[in-house]
Amino acid sequence: MSRRKLIGIFLFPLALAIAAEKLHAESAGLDASPKPAGEVRAEGVRLDSLEIAAAIPGSKTFALEAIVVRPDDGKAHPLALINHGSPRDAEDRATMSPYRMWAQAVAFARRGWVAVAFLRRGYGHSQGAWSEGYSSCASPDYVSAGRAGAADIAAAAKFMMTQGYVSNDNWISVGHSAGGFATVALTADPPPALAAAIAFAPGRGSIEPDQVCGETQEIAAFAAFGKTSKTPLLWVSSPNDHFFGPRLVPKFTRAFSNAGGHLLFVETTSFGDDGHQLFSAASGVPIWSPIVDRFLAANHLTLRDHLIDVAMPDLAPPPGLSANGREAFKSYLANGPNKAFAVNGSTYGWATGRRSVDEAVKDALGHCMPGQGLRCAIVNINDRPAK
Repeated sequence: MSRRKLIGIFLFPLALAIAAEKLHAESAGLDASPKPAGEVRAEGVRLDSLEIAAAIPGSKTFALEAIVVRPDDGKAHPLALINHGSPRDAEDRATMSPYRMWAQAVAFARRGWVAVAFLRRGYGHSQGAWSEGYSSCASPDYVSAGRAGAADIAAAAKFMMTQGYVSNDNWISVGHSAGGFATVALTADPPPALAAAIAFAPGRGSIEPDQVCGETQEIAAFAAFGKTSKTPLLWVSSPNDHFFGPRLVPKFTRAFSNAGGHLLFVETTSFGDDGHQLFSAASGVPIWSPIVDRFLAANHLTLRDHLIDVAMPDLAPPPGLSANGREAFKSYLANGPNKAFAVNGSTYGWATGRRSVDEAVKDALGHCMPGQGLRCAIVNINDRPAK
């Protein structure tokens, strides 16, 4: 039996990201408009926390921290596993939370998937030692690192297939950065029923902006994965990515495809200050959603003819904020729980996607700089004014 901790059933706001995504969905052939009463039953998505019992071959079973976002209709749906990146600073691995992938999970749940965002071994509160090290920067072993991440994905998928709300249909793996690299590695030795894979800015070994360890070894790793990869793979990158940028990406994609891998590469427009954050930022959802929709449709993996409609919050920004502050509050609303927003007049601080509300409150206050003799105060928790 799975060890699940139910934290509730909600209708979640994606704020401006959902509004923009509705416009993009039309170009992808999906109807994103709400349905008249009586035409379909009321729809929504639900969130549960979950411990995945991941049995790693040759090792043991580890409890991996996860959240599940899925259609709230009482039916079983296909699985979409969402895989995170790896921070440059090793100390940051312990602070990671699956809630930081909430907006991405909601995007797939609205399309009919059981979206599971989980942390691999050695991240957040997931059990087990970090298994994705690539040895020294001078001589990195990226193939072994990719396979270690892929083993966690495969084990998570095997466990999720035992859950009653997951159908035994084809499933997909969606990964960002190191999670994208692990997803590419997964396609080289695909588990049963893996139908397609999506990798956003895949890669390893970024030590500084626009610097990676062992470029030659990383190119060789993508070639090694491509030799046996037959799973349809969508690779999405932004030209202003400062982890794996436009100088490296053509070398990576050529190595993979020339070795025999099935690859569709899409380059988006530049995104923010660092395009590497395209997938991990909630504001990136309306940019990459139509790309994903077209790929899923091409591989006969479209599950619905319209997106599940999700209500947006009717919440005004705290008074006294500057224009930048009001934009920050919009970004805050577009992100998922657990979150808090603090102000001290015109200045502010906020935190989203934390493991608990208490952690979000602490971090929001930490980001809020006091001044003029004023103390920072929490004014919003999740999508409601603080009491």
